[in-house]
Amino acid sequence: MKYDFDKIVHRRGSGCYKWDEEAEEGIIPMWVADMDFPTAPAIIEALRRRVEHGVFGYSLVPDSYYEAVVSWFSRRHQWHIEREWIQYTTGVVPALSVIVKAFTEPGDKVILQTPVYNCFFSSVRNNGCEVLGSMLRHSRNPQEGNAREGNAQEGNTQEGNTREGDGETASLSRYTMDFADLEAKAHDPRAKLLILCNPHNPVGRVWTREELERVAEICRKNNVIVVSDEIHNELCYRGRRYVPFGTVDMENAIVCTSPSKSFNTAGLQIANIICARPEWREKINRAININEVCDVNPFGIVALQAAYNESEEWLDALCEYIYQNYEALCDYFAKELPQLTVMPLEGTYLVWVDVRPTGLSSDALADRLLRIGKVQVNSSTMYGGEGFIRINIACPRSQMMEGLRRIKETIVACE
Repeated sequence: MKYDFDKIVHRRGSGCYKWDEEAEEGIIPMWVADMDFPTAPAIIEALRRRVEHGVFGYSLVPDSYYEAVVSWFSRRHQWHIEREWIQYTTGVVPALSVIVKAFTEPGDKVILQTPVYNCFFSSVRNNGCEVLGSMLRHSRNPQEGNAREGNAQEGNTQEGNTREGDGETASLSRYTMDFADLEAKAHDPRAKLLILCNPHNPVGRVWTREELERVAEICRKNNVIVVSDEIHNELCYRGRRYVPFGTVDMENAIVCTSPSKSFNTAGLQIANIICARPEWREKINRAININEVCDVNPFGIVALQAAYNESEEWLDALCEYIYQNYEALCDYFAKELPQLTVMPLEGTYLVWVDVRPTGLSSDALADRLLRIGKVQVNSSTMYGGEGFIRINIACPRSQMMEGLRRIKETIVACE
């Protein structure tokens, strides 16, 4: 293999949030969404050159930065972005907060399709708005095991996804959107925005073009602006293709992107808000300056260009390795914990597991896994759900398998 994703990088003691948040030695962290792999060699080399310059003052964002963004999305995703649509900021979460501030007043409502990334809730509430939850639909066929049925065994359309019509799917263990409920929530006159997660964290869906078109139709009809968080956009597997919401509807949407998840550069703090409407960009720019997230890290500027211009081959190899991790996880659960259901992983590196058969709440199980099993996962309650855990598998396979062994031993001890 050209890129060694099996290599263990010792991160504890480096000021790493993922590894050092829990001070106790010996804990395997499989929680917060960053990877335990070094980033792409081209990014490391570009950063090395920038360090050697030796001066790290305030930075202008050059034309080459915008050209890298435009080129990447055009050639990889057939999304043709105009340069003036792009507004840079420090991260996708600050971007979401900026957009909520720009387009709402305190007391307005923002629709979230739950369970969903926990920072969506804080971005809404910190701006004095109310979360209007629309639960994703989920049902399980008792005959299904821990398999990859949501990926390898379904027929693919030209988009690489199963046609689903009204959200029904051949694999009952997948999550789907509840369009009837979404329409009802969008009809609320206080609903101003829908924050969409595309691909979805934590349930692992890569939304199809048909699903996104239905979202666009509902939101246009009800004057609700779609804000699409597409930070996990490059992490899609086995025929699943990320569909930029901007290729569905750019007139009623604002899209947030960053290379940070796909290239493991979150600490470099760079993201983009992509908006086609000039009057909306003026509102966003004003909110960016009010929130003081207008100055970006010079290393983030360099890293984005190296990612989008020179690191596509590395990214493809990474995705293959992560999906092989997922297959190994599914095989392990099928053999050792067959009572639990692993959700199909279409995108992200975050595996969503139904732990209700343990008889424990997700909080109680996550606490036992940390304190007894010495493995750290996320409880579903932080995402607005119950009965699931989220497992980060973006790590060397040997490390992942040791974490899974600890999960199994802890759960077996609870029975």
